Amino acid sequence: MIEINHRDSRPIYEQIKDGIRRLAMTGVAPPDSKIPSVRELAGELSINPNTISRAYKELEMEGVIYSVPGRGSFVAPIEKAREKHVSDLYDNLKTTVKDLIEVGESPDKIMERMKEVLG
Repeated sequence: MIEINHRDSRPIYEQIKDGIRRLAMTGVAPPDSKIPSVRELAGELSINPNTISRAYKELEMEGVIYSVPGRGSFVAPIEKAREKHVSDLYDNLKTTVKDLIEVGESPDKIMERMKEVLG
């Protein structure tokens, strides 16, 4: 389900968030499907439950998951969360392109690299 890469520079809770977000956005975890409890996922990944709890709280604030007291956490209908995520990604892209230009990269070189990424 979710893999943790201990060599990744991102904090573990961010990797967990990205993993759950990816499962939701791709439909592997459809809307209203139950996700593992904090304790279950902590045991499965051998991670501190507080780390999982932090990831779940942030995902809930982002609208990716929702909690039902006494029943657990579930994947939210993803369209609003997807729209926000895509908007955030475009904002990051815009910032990255501006940073590249500031360090002297030409727009042509940036476009060339973008074409490589797009295949």
